[in-house]
Amino acid sequence: MADKEAGGTDGPRETAPTSAYSSPARSLGDTGITPLSPSHIVNDTDSNVSEQQSFLVVVAVDFGTTSSGYAYSFTKEPECIHVMRRWEGGDPGVSNQKTPTTILLTPERKFHSFGYAARDFYHDLDPNEAKQWLYLEKFKMKLHTTGDLTMDTDLTAANGKKVKALEIFAYALQYFKEQALKELSDQAGSEFENSDVRWVITVPAIWKQPAKQFMRQAAYQAGLASPENSEQLIIALEPEAASIYCRKLRLHQMIELSSKAAVNGYSGSDTVGAGFTQAKEHIRRNRQSRTFLVENVIGEIWSELEEGDKYVVVDSGGGTVDLTVHQIRLPEGHLKELYKATGGPYGSLGVDYEFEKLLYKIFGEDFIEQFKIKRPAAWVDLMIAFESRKRAAAPDRTNPLNITLPFSFIDYYKKFRGHSVEHALRKSNVDFVKWSSQGMLRMSPDAMNALFKPTIDSIIEHLRDLFQKPEVSTVKFLFLVGGFAEAPLLQQAVQAAFGDQCRIIIPQDVGLTILKGAVLFGLDPAVIKVRRSPLTYGVGVLNRYVEGKHPPEKLLVKDGTRWCTDVFDKFISADQSVALGELVKRSYTPAKPSQLVIVINIYSSEHDDVSFITDPGVKKCGTLRLDLTGTSGTAVPARREIQTLMQFGDTEIKATAIDIATSKSVKVGIDFLNY
Repeated sequence: MADKEAGGTDGPRETAPTSAYSSPARSLGDTGITPLSPSHIVNDTDSNVSEQQSFLVVVAVDFGTTSSGYAYSFTKEPECIHVMRRWEGGDPGVSNQKTPTTILLTPERKFHSFGYAARDFYHDLDPNEAKQWLYLEKFKMKLHTTGDLTMDTDLTAANGKKVKALEIFAYALQYFKEQALKELSDQAGSEFENSDVRWVITVPAIWKQPAKQFMRQAAYQAGLASPENSEQLIIALEPEAASIYCRKLRLHQMIELSSKAAVNGYSGSDTVGAGFTQAKEHIRRNRQSRTFLVENVIGEIWSELEEGDKYVVVDSGGGTVDLTVHQIRLPEGHLKELYKATGGPYGSLGVDYEFEKLLYKIFGEDFIEQFKIKRPAAWVDLMIAFESRKRAAAPDRTNPLNITLPFSFIDYYKKFRGHSVEHALRKSNVDFVKWSSQGMLRMSPDAMNALFKPTIDSIIEHLRDLFQKPEVSTVKFLFLVGGFAEAPLLQQAVQAAFGDQCRIIIPQDVGLTILKGAVLFGLDPAVIKVRRSPLTYGVGVLNRYVEGKHPPEKLLVKDGTRWCTDVFDKFISADQSVALGELVKRSYTPAKPSQLVIVINIYSSEHDDVSFITDPGVKKCGTLRLDLTGTSGTAVPARREIQTLMQFGDTEIKATAIDIATSKSVKVGIDFLNY
């Protein structure tokens, strides 16, 4: 252990592509450092008790792919969770406390409106004027699908123009900030300051680190918090938030799909559909109240769980499906993440995409793509009409679903093709979609179910894979949460596939589960005790060169010593469990005591078996630069100790290097966006 040396330069190779770094120690001016001690993990609980700032209120923002919302709770009465005011606007067939995640910028690229207001305003613009305005929807998926996300990543508006993603996310968060502060001030009868608020923003657990960091940057830009005051903002993982809320459920607040016993007064032999209708009635009656009481107890279901019991949270939203496996740790019922979050882009958007493909088939891809650009507002209208019918799909439905085609669709199609929409439907070989004389597409229930199939199949297949894992073999419950969990077709598929392996539970106001859980998380962030590291982290070092063991191209001879360069010195492995606030320490010493600038580069990889920083998939994600100039007046000890610490656990990771002799230290947040 003691003959390794960390190398790293401050040279121009910062711009070199990943895993094609020139060796860190090739420039001889930069001598490295060698470890003094074997690595050890210190469970430093003291550092965990951060000076608790006093916030008056916790506001959680669920920034969703298709819809968004916020909820809040005053720290003085944490058992009351208030869901935001009803929004103006709203759609037939879609009752929702949340607002669509849509944003409109003026032709000068200034923020104009968000949600229903943005959609309605955009819709009422004259088609030629609308082309100048920038309308964006469902843009959150971009953070999941962009492999090389940076602060400069672009989004494309409906009119084809590009805008900076960071700007759009910041505008959206700023809008929520203003709405929430306004509502809080109205409630309190006095001006509410942002400094009184602890913010929680939820993100999918399967997002890669850069996307999580991106959200934080956008929040800083929106003024929710600042890098100096970073603990004012917590980034919460969506399924974790759901999991925290599910612990509080009372039996009358959920529907159990698999039970043979009566829950909520109806037995399992009633169809799932009937149960849901009753539950919906129950919710409708309670809708007037936006305040949810969370009893400060552990829910009945929860009280059946014993130490070590496992459950899966399936969070199915608009864009992604996130699966997390948690285990109970008693007595406090803290949660431990058992298996790192998995999932993928299998949200309800997949159903919209299938509908689009169906339209391609009937009317031609060339027409649909042209129509989207030329009549963007009418396209939005058509998708809204589809959305409300999509929510009416059910396994036992027998009557057809009608989707109104906007007049401009019918009109533009005739101009484009020279024949009518009706003619196109007759000519296309899609037999389960008919034209009705009221200007509607009439879809048979089978046709609608077919649109759901690919997405639901992906979710089921993913769950099957998860259930194969030894850690997941004895799961007691499966909680189905998120907006897409409202779909009876998905409920039925999950029930059919896994009902015999575990109990399947759906919280009643399933679309708000994450939002409420995020508020609870903000009130008590320590409730999640153990997470799995999504990546392997380490630093680049030099080792003594061993003939036959190390590849010859890594040999570097320096002052008569033979070194092996580019060695990846591991701090923590992917999928290793890390307790919140856990510190991993390493001690190094400069090879030359006279060395005054010490550079330690931090790397990450999705793989576990990393030997060299040049291995495929290894990315640089941080640099610790310790400048000791001006400290040489004091007697330098013969062996100078440089301690490197990495703190894991929160959704962010922090690294520190300390020169023990002078207590000079440098801190850095791991940065996935700027390398």
